[in-house]
Amino acid sequence: MERARELCVAAGVDPDSRVGEGRGQPAWCLYRDAARKEHLGREAAAASAEIVALRPQEARFQNAPLEVHGQHDEATIEQMRNCMAVGNVVGGVICADGHLGYAQPVGGVIAYEGQISISGVGFDIGCGNMAARLDTPYEAIRDVAPLLARDIARIISFGVGRTNAEKVEHALFDDGHAWVESDMEGYRQKAVSQLGTVGSGNHYVDLMRDEDGYVWVGVHFGSRGLGHTSATRYLKAAGGKDGMNVPPAVIDEDSELGRRYIAAMELAGRYAYAGREWVVDRVRQIIGGNITETIHNHHNYAWRENHNGKDLWVVRKGATPAFPGQKGFVGGSMGDDAVIIEGVDSEESKASLYSTVHGAGRLFSRTAAKRTFTRKQMDRWLHERGVTLIGADLDESPMAYRRLPEVIAEHAGTIKVLHTLRPFAVVMAGKDLEDPWKD
Repeated sequence: MERARELCVAAGVDPDSRVGEGRGQPAWCLYRDAARKEHLGREAAAASAEIVALRPQEARFQNAPLEVHGQHDEATIEQMRNCMAVGNVVGGVICADGHLGYAQPVGGVIAYEGQISISGVGFDIGCGNMAARLDTPYEAIRDVAPLLARDIARIISFGVGRTNAEKVEHALFDDGHAWVESDMEGYRQKAVSQLGTVGSGNHYVDLMRDEDGYVWVGVHFGSRGLGHTSATRYLKAAGGKDGMNVPPAVIDEDSELGRRYIAAMELAGRYAYAGREWVVDRVRQIIGGNITETIHNHHNYAWRENHNGKDLWVVRKGATPAFPGQKGFVGGSMGDDAVIIEGVDSEESKASLYSTVHGAGRLFSRTAAKRTFTRKQMDRWLHERGVTLIGADLDESPMAYRRLPEVIAEHAGTIKVLHTLRPFAVVMAGKDLEDPWKD
């Protein structure tokens, strides 16, 4: 609070003056986010010293190249450099939608030789996006779009710790070996009941239309409690810490812990894919029509890939794989256009570890967004764009995010836009629903 007041005074503003609609708030409150960024920057610098003393990095992995797309605050850059100072790091990338995350920036990509980062993958293992194009014309459902949104909110389960009212059968639950190898057998029955639930936070179901007037269904969520429980268990086993500016938990791929964690990550990834596929098809049933194309990607995961002739683990936290010819679905903030992109072959793509953005990226933290914007502003924004919104709170306000076209432009030469999708309905968890299984 004191630093925020100091920044306010330095800007020539009376810290106790009132700003905003209605009674407003003290002017110094507008400087809390800046004060917090300063504090996180100091934390990152302190963490850097701790990391150096903790585990010296082999000389051949020191000063690995870092490719940065877009503009980022110093705390985000410092956090990424701290991550790259631990383990067998070959290269790193910060995508244009990047920002501070737990242990590793969201939008951060790191390639490891023979190792994998538990904290780099994060708590929501396998979080990702899926989009499906229907043969349903937008004009055929335009007048009933608000009713469809309400049906989606009623039938699909959003929110904390929810279970699916419709039992979902899936071959994944019969793969006993996968559950044993990951040491997640005890969670199997709970996972059965949660498959097909979306959660809260920035997780959503969107209805959109493309340039040709056809309807697309887009979803964003991950592996729910299964992934969070797996990540928590293995982070603790690796001696990792929970927090923003902490050393990453990096483990050897061929260790017992490494093999178990990789099995758990792969299981959670399969579970996330199954959940998104079920939700998309269930929404299709609500709307009517048939699926003519699907695009599906994780963006919190580690992939075994070959770069420059080396087999590496590439850990993407809030970043989409974009190899030449590979398609991806990238959502904007609610009310903003989304895009279907495709990776292209270029030197820039190679330097970027064939990675790109997973969304627009935050400009305001959740708490800062709630302090800065009003529901009236958010509703006006959506109304002007013809978007029906069910659920959500001010922390997901479109004004709290970057504009997606500007973010995409920072990755020019590595991807191309195939489709621009305009949302007309957005369904999210309500403001009173918190979700411990998001990252």
